[in-house]
Amino acid sequence: MTAPQVLVVGAGPTGLTAACALLQHGVPVRLVDRRECFAAEPKALVMWSGALEALHRLGVADAVAERALPLTGASYWSNGRRLAGVSFGTLTGTRFPGPLCVPQPVTEELLYERLLGLGGRVEWATRATSVEVAGDRAVVRLESAGGAVETVAVPWLIGADGVRSTVREALGIPYEGSSYDREFVLGDGRIAGDLPPTEAQYHLSPDGVLVLVALPEGGHRIFFDLPPGSRTGPPDDAELQQLLDARGRGRWTVEETWWTSRFRVHTKVAATFRQGPVFLAGDAAHAHSPAGGQGLNTGVQDGFDLGWKLAAVLRGGDPALLDSYDPERRPTSARAVRNSERQTRLWLLKPRPARALRDLLLGVLSRSGALERRIVPELAQLDLDLTASPAVGRTPAPGGPTPGRRLGDAPLRPVGGTAATSLHGYLATGRHTVLVAGSGQEAATAAEEAATELTRRGVRDLADVLLLLPPDGPVPVPAGPSGHDLAAGRLPGGQAGAAALACHLRPDGVVARVVTLDRPGRVGELLSALPTGQRSATPAP
Repeated sequence: MTAPQVLVVGAGPTGLTAACALLQHGVPVRLVDRRECFAAEPKALVMWSGALEALHRLGVADAVAERALPLTGASYWSNGRRLAGVSFGTLTGTRFPGPLCVPQPVTEELLYERLLGLGGRVEWATRATSVEVAGDRAVVRLESAGGAVETVAVPWLIGADGVRSTVREALGIPYEGSSYDREFVLGDGRIAGDLPPTEAQYHLSPDGVLVLVALPEGGHRIFFDLPPGSRTGPPDDAELQQLLDARGRGRWTVEETWWTSRFRVHTKVAATFRQGPVFLAGDAAHAHSPAGGQGLNTGVQDGFDLGWKLAAVLRGGDPALLDSYDPERRPTSARAVRNSERQTRLWLLKPRPARALRDLLLGVLSRSGALERRIVPELAQLDLDLTASPAVGRTPAPGGPTPGRRLGDAPLRPVGGTAATSLHGYLATGRHTVLVAGSGQEAATAAEEAATELTRRGVRDLADVLLLLPPDGPVPVPAGPSGHDLAAGRLPGGQAGAAALACHLRPDGVVARVVTLDRPGRVGELLSALPTGQRSATPAP
């Protein structure tokens, strides 16, 4: 058996997502983790739409949803008075219009089951003790719990090993940012009192914040900030009750807890997400405040992005595709860190005039709907602007969708080769898609050419071809062997009567390139960016 060309260090949600994406795209991977198995601590709770769409492309999101609690909104309180509210579940053009509350171990467990189903495994109790770049390879020293030591040189290494990343620190990549001058305590347990079952509440006081979030299997998470160094070790029920009385005005009682924690919060972003053959992802690349649950969500999307891009290159795609990982994911991560930090700073305001202004603005923005319009899309990370990425085209086609933006959804009427009734349903396989839109012979010919060429390359497990016909027009009979799918519908962002065109849609649903089919052979310009099927042994540039 050929040794995997990708080594992933860290089998948390980010590393598992990257490994599943690689395996799903036909690329073997080696995955190690210092832990003996995935942790039982609930840690992160909230999964937003962007991350859920990535998990859906891996075949995991439905199982996550079955064990999750849909959150319907959030409310903000001060001095016992409700200031503002935000409704969730209103996002359109996605199967996941709102966030789900699901403890991190559930997400890890389901990703792990998917990994096993794809033929992968985790080498538990195996840690990376040193990493260096030697020429075009990453040289990693691995040590197992039994004391066995192994040194491996791999073409590609993914460091998904957490905030204290051995991979990042060994390469000397700066982790830039700061730590809060507050510590945070939380408890998961049964809280007696009147609490909404599907809402997150933020109670803001001069002493600090109280956050309450309902848990999917009953109970709530309560969360507070404190001056640093006041106590050590996880909080007990008495400390949590004292804080709950002070900031919740005696309305609730801690009946029991099953997990508590005390921790410091860092807001940091690595100076680069790539150094030669080494990539950083998840907490190894960015650390977040817990506000909005952005850390886990950003990490899952890191892992999916890196997985499909590495798979494309290892199956004959242009290695320059990997140059887009840092320009796409680092700004997105930095923005998510800033957003969560801004929310946390608002929680922790102390001066009375600043708190009064905050409370006033929250109320005004909530009543106008501006708070919901601003916060929810930011947290969802659904429609990212990647128009400046080196991996997308610069020239849009007249009447076509915009390269660098996620393609919107639209109803489909299946005609042949597919049962999908929506465009996003068709794209949910997580493969590349060549989408040809038009009713003329040039469109039918282009779809046939694309399907024939991708079959010749042996990459039909990586790429689909869909011929999209006008919703009310005639259905042509394919002239060739019909290796493409056929459906009727409107192209999102397209204009009625526009010329026939073809798009390359990436596995993440982003439009990579668009060409107008104004002359023969133009679909070949799209295919040049897809994997050739030649298994790459090329080392990292």
